[in-house]
Amino acid sequence: MVFYSLKSSTKKLKYSLLKSLFNFVKNTVIPDLSNPCDSAVLAETFRAGKLPPWEILERDTVDEFIFKTDNPRNWLMLELMARGGMRIGEVLKLKPKNVQDRKLHLSNPKSGRESEIVFIPQKVADRLRGYIADENIKKGDRIFPLGYTRAREIVENAGLKIGIDVKPHDLRRHAATYASRSGVPIEIVSKIILRHSNLSTTQRCKICDTEAIHWIENIYR
Repeated sequence: MVFYSLKSSTKKLKYSLLKSLFNFVKNTVIPDLSNPCDSAVLAETFRAGKLPPWEILERDTVDEFIFKTDNPRNWLMLELMARGGMRIGEVLKLKPKNVQDRKLHLSNPKSGRESEIVFIPQKVADRLRGYIADENIKKGDRIFPLGYTRAREIVENAGLKIGIDVKPHDLRRHAATYASRSGVPIEIVSKIILRHSNLSTTQRCKICDTEAIHWIENIYR
């Protein structure tokens, strides 16, 4: 079994695929087959490493680097990720026509669904509409016409102002964790903030807009 000069992660993936293939053959065709990938040496060599634990940002920390952001555009981008649980790509695609009071309508979201709705606090919604008006942004234009690299830099620079390392997805993770710690039901966190659609514990729940807005508003009251 030779993997030549492949990257470590690629070697582990190929090992896993080979092991699965041999197990499939053993379970379906040749019951007496000995899986060569079960070798103790190979299993130890290609053992998957443990992922480092997530570091969840505290509310005070997030508030601090948002409040220290002077640029109104950057402030809004950070709030939409930290308060609305939005992915950075969703923020960058946002247009005025997608904004309806405290609801943001997303077209062609990452989930593969036709559309999704992001619920945001009233204060954030007011600032967003005010920014759109002040900048005279047309309905079909992007509110934040930036590339992903620049948007990521904005998030990282905001964190550096208070001496911490922050990535865009840390803000989405914070939004969900803070809501959960604040007593928000798991189905609200999953279906409204994270907008997951494949969790069996929440698939049966139907949540109306009024209930969603109630919880989002109470989190940041």
